[in-house]
Amino acid sequence: MVKSLRRVLLGRKPAPRNLASGDGQPSPPPVVDSGEMPFLDHLEELRWRLIWGMGSMAVVVVICFFFADWIVDVLLIGPKKPSFITYQLLGMEAKEFALQNRTITGQFFAWAGTVITAGVILGAPFLIYHLWKFIEPALYPDEREGMRFASAGATLCFMAGIAFGYLIVTPLSLQFFANFELSAEISNEFDITKYFSMVAMWSLGVGILFELPVVIYFLAKAGILTSDMLRKGRRIAIVIIMILGAIITPPDPISQLIVALPLFGLYEVATLLAARVERKRAKALARAAKMETTA
Repeated sequence: MVKSLRRVLLGRKPAPRNLASGDGQPSPPPVVDSGEMPFLDHLEELRWRLIWGMGSMAVVVVICFFFADWIVDVLLIGPKKPSFITYQLLGMEAKEFALQNRTITGQFFAWAGTVITAGVILGAPFLIYHLWKFIEPALYPDEREGMRFASAGATLCFMAGIAFGYLIVTPLSLQFFANFELSAEISNEFDITKYFSMVAMWSLGVGILFELPVVIYFLAKAGILTSDMLRKGRRIAIVIIMILGAIITPPDPISQLIVALPLFGLYEVATLLAARVERKRAKALARAAKMETTA
């Protein structure tokens, strides 16, 4: 029988069991799961899961077009307004700056890009759900719990990162560039396409960086990283985090620290998750060894 595609994709094989039975004879091999499907059937299911996931995301994008005016006026243009919530909470006196369209298609692509980006972000959980439903049958019950935690954690971390990037990094970065003047003879008037691309980069970039704990969790599950390695490599991690913060933020130490501090916290959370994975693995190995000795 063709090996399960799900286990191939996960790089996993069922653990062989050959415990002796009560009469001293080796127990029969485990019965193959009745839910086992041929290789082509797995490909077909994967194809439909991707179709449903991408289709759900496309539906969300279409829905977002009905709210395009609100998305553009509030989400896209919001961070440039002095009344933006971040400036109000921080007590900042935000500097006004003008947005200009310098190309024929500039406003159209900024409008379409904003709506599509919002739809993709909101529709991403549906795609993640369908991918999870494809992978789930290949996991043992104890593994499913960990994967549910990882998939939920990945979604929450990504959304939290986008919110942090949009509400904190974006307005502070905009104000830095709005107040930076090479000469009093030069006024800051930003192009709408550049403005959109920077807002998207600051928001999505921080969202991706916030996936750090999830990435480390999977590496710990695979045995590639350990909590000791993470503790010993803390200084190197600090340097890398500062570099990443400098890449997605303006050349402003305050903005870099604002991005770096949450990443430091996420790194420590990831270290604790790796230690938790190691403890669970040690307990599982101890139980398996005890079963073999008592069999």
